[in-house]
Amino acid sequence: MPLLVLSLGLTLLLSNCGKQQTTTTTQPTSGQANGEVLKLLFWQAPTILNPHLSTGFKDAEASRITLEPLASYNQKGELIPFLAAEIPSVANGGIAKDGKSVTWKLKQGIKWSDGTPFTAEDVVFTYQFISDPKVGSTNGGTYDLVKKVEALDDHTVKVTFKTVNPAWSLPFVGSEGMILPAHVYKDFLAEKARQAPANLLPIGTGPYKVVEFKPGDVVIYELNPNFREADKLAFKRIELKGGGDSTSATRAVLQTGEADYAYNVQVEAPVLKGLEAGGKGKLASNFGSLSEQILLNQSDPNKATADGEKSNWKNPHPFFSDEKVRQAFALAIDRDTIAQQLYGITGKPTSNFLLLPQQYNSANTKYEFNLEKAKTLLDQAGWKDTNGNGIRDKNGVEMQVVFQTTVNPVRQKTQQIVKQGLQSIGVGVELKNVDAGIYFSSDPSNNDTLEHFYADMQMLATGNTSPDPGTYMKDYICDGGKNIPQKANNWSGNNYSRYCNPEYDKLWQQSNQELNPEKRKELFIKMNDILINNNILIPLIHRADVAAISNKLQGFELTPWDRNTWNIKDWKLSNQ
Repeated sequence: MPLLVLSLGLTLLLSNCGKQQTTTTTQPTSGQANGEVLKLLFWQAPTILNPHLSTGFKDAEASRITLEPLASYNQKGELIPFLAAEIPSVANGGIAKDGKSVTWKLKQGIKWSDGTPFTAEDVVFTYQFISDPKVGSTNGGTYDLVKKVEALDDHTVKVTFKTVNPAWSLPFVGSEGMILPAHVYKDFLAEKARQAPANLLPIGTGPYKVVEFKPGDVVIYELNPNFREADKLAFKRIELKGGGDSTSATRAVLQTGEADYAYNVQVEAPVLKGLEAGGKGKLASNFGSLSEQILLNQSDPNKATADGEKSNWKNPHPFFSDEKVRQAFALAIDRDTIAQQLYGITGKPTSNFLLLPQQYNSANTKYEFNLEKAKTLLDQAGWKDTNGNGIRDKNGVEMQVVFQTTVNPVRQKTQQIVKQGLQSIGVGVELKNVDAGIYFSSDPSNNDTLEHFYADMQMLATGNTSPDPGTYMKDYICDGGKNIPQKANNWSGNNYSRYCNPEYDKLWQQSNQELNPEKRKELFIKMNDILINNNILIPLIHRADVAAISNKLQGFELTPWDRNTWNIKDWKLSNQ
């Protein structure tokens, strides 16, 4: 089987910075292994510590400290084993020559943090958990091509695919591949999945174990004595404090020195420049796969079904179903101003959904800010202001939108720039801000999650979490509505926009079986171009993944393909 060789375009930026204030506890002492307290600040606070039940990167980031996958990709795009003893290949017999299965050999002697041995049955169970539609796992799409997972013995797992699969490395790899303990979760399958105590106090094989968790507030970790390299760990205790805002969290690292790490720095460029002068820390940044983007709801958020469900995919949106309207909205958004005024060196305008690896970044798209052209398109589509209230209307429907995103100064100022452009072409805009803990929670009972999408437009950052973009591009398949979040599937699909296009679905299916890297690349680019050139979503900014880290923090390494805490076993604080 020809293997898919991927190149990785990655920019690693380091610049000097400073610190300010935020919540933490004792000032860490330096030097001695196992004598440190590491202080982490997450302004987007974790709310659950099972990464398979949450959309939010914040929850996966916190979970990754205690849970591990079989392997993960480093910043060079190389697979690094975690629970796996080796990386499968054709040469070592791990990858089947017919491309229909992969066999993983597991490390021996691994124990869960409660002392229970880790075995192949835990990997089998994790697949059963994630693939059960009644569980409603947010990572289910990664495993859709899997036919079965078998434990050949206690330390060997065979993954058999439904057909030839060039993306063999997606299951059980990276942040979507974290393994769950079967003995802890076995009584919490199907509808009981969200009731499992381990969602809040996980049992993991990773370097640190959770001893206290207050959702939306604090996570306390201690050294896991059963970790295979416990004697090499630098911290006895990790204190993760959630809440507050990105600016104060960044200041606490860069200026005041009260914390060692601030997650997901989203601070507007002028403010960030001032914080960088503090001298206590620096920014670690890479332009990975993330793009800040606006999704246009293809369903009607105001029309309810008989049982009260809004944004049902069978009810088309009153004006976003018109391609000219979608194009007009894209033309009315000033991406250059958003990039220059709000992001600076941490973001640049983009017109693509799929950004990395570099060979998948399409040259067939472009963005344009042109209000006059936007007005002309709306005129042609029959949307005109017939009652003189400043808002276009048609057949008694006002062109009024609700535009939602998470609470964050950069996002709120982005909303204002977008609103100004849309109002200037005759669109009424209501802005809505949702706490990130709710927005990304995937809570089926909460109408404010991004899965529910009870709005016309919503903004978020997303990107592929593997050098293989197969799962990421799957987000926009319809599959007869199965991939669309709705009450019928417990709001578990990833096609938040409610987009249905048989041509797109066909291209994605072809990409699953295409072993020729060049032909597969062409399929992914065609899928990207369909989404962009039909304005199904509006990419705004290629966003750098930015963290603030203390000058004393060593061993920190960003990768676009996993969460920032992926190598926390190697972190330590130096003497200064």
